[in-house]
Amino acid sequence: MTTQGVDDALRERNPVVERRLHPVTPLRRAWAPVAVVIGWALHDPDQAQRQLTRLTTTVLLIGLAVLVPVAALYGFLSWWFTHFAVTESELRIRTGLLFRRTAHIRLERVQAIDVTQPLLARVAGVAKLKLDVIGTDKKDELAFLGEREARALRAELLARAAGFAPETAHEVGEAPARELLRTPPFQLAISLLLTGSTWGALAAALVVPPVLWLATHSVWTVLATAVPLLGAAATSSVGRFVGEYDWTVGESPDGLRIDHGLLDRTHETVPPGRVQAVRIVEPLLWRRRGWVRVELDVAGSSNSVLVPVAPRALAEDVIARVLPGVSVPAAAALSRPPRRAWRCVPVWWRGYGLAVTEAVFAARHGLLRRRLTLVPHAKVQSVRLTQGPWKRLWRLADVHVDTGANNSVTARLRDTQEAAELLRAQAERSRTGRRDALPDRWMA
Repeated sequence: MTTQGVDDALRERNPVVERRLHPVTPLRRAWAPVAVVIGWALHDPDQAQRQLTRLTTTVLLIGLAVLVPVAALYGFLSWWFTHFAVTESELRIRTGLLFRRTAHIRLERVQAIDVTQPLLARVAGVAKLKLDVIGTDKKDELAFLGEREARALRAELLARAAGFAPETAHEVGEAPARELLRTPPFQLAISLLLTGSTWGALAAALVVPPVLWLATHSVWTVLATAVPLLGAAATSSVGRFVGEYDWTVGESPDGLRIDHGLLDRTHETVPPGRVQAVRIVEPLLWRRRGWVRVELDVAGSSNSVLVPVAPRALAEDVIARVLPGVSVPAAAALSRPPRRAWRCVPVWWRGYGLAVTEAVFAARHGLLRRRLTLVPHAKVQSVRLTQGPWKRLWRLADVHVDTGANNSVTARLRDTQEAAELLRAQAERSRTGRRDALPDRWMA
């Protein structure tokens, strides 16, 4: 039998069934024509105001009678012409009313599959499915699906990505999760109050507008400055509290699961083996309480926070799940730059540190807000040594380690001979680490 005949036989045995999104989706799509009108009004507010003053009640009613059906028709048609289907090896999403677009998402290239529920979606009992795919900057999504359907589809896609047969992928279901960490709301609130960025943004919002008023006496200048500053202050405090509320980390065969959010509930997955670096952040006012924040660099994914705030010992236990076999170096194990480094970076040179273990390259920087970054040797893509004229004068150099997440971790102000040896040894560790690394696999 030819290859074409085999493919036809497989298609007949496992026919591709196209499905539509939830019937509530047209309500989301119907906002597009309304958004065009609002965008025009914001683009030229004076012209929009003049046009509004000329409108009579009859013209306004006629306009609404036309706009509402057009918006409803657009929402319905965009929903009607959107389909998705799951095959043995890919997820197909077909969209477009006038211009057709078909996305073929290979399941083996899926980084993570997240389920999110904005506030109104939670009320309606629907959810949004977001897919992180290697090689794409923008997430593909299915919005909206029924909540149960979204979770079932996520489990099916992960099962097929893990290599389960199509006929059994439906039966695998969502893998059970064991809770590792839950952040209490009171602890989260206190941590935000002890963060310098919160008070810095608030101080700027309270001080800058009065100064501008005394200097310009222009209401528009004050408002144009005060509104963004107040927004930044709200985002750094209230926004983070709402977004990181009830943060829960659980362990399952398909990776670490993260659930969080007060209004918009998000269900994220940290894919196994895809974490390029882990960063432990320790603000100055958190140290007395022994709290840390853990952030991630994941190739091709926007997921960046693993733990918003937790005691250091508990956070290190979670890190051990993300980087198996890796232990976080103690502060005493980090070697500082030589004392002559103060000539290049006065005072702040004391915040730099380096430790290289059998598993990770660990670099610390920051004196008030300490950040310790761990890079597994297997995730190192390249190693570079840089040395400017002033550093060369004092026999100092920086060693940069590049990861697969397009980020770089730097060991700063190292002795020249130490940096050269570190460069050579790290290149060898990276080759050995990639050779011995376990394959990245769902549901291992």
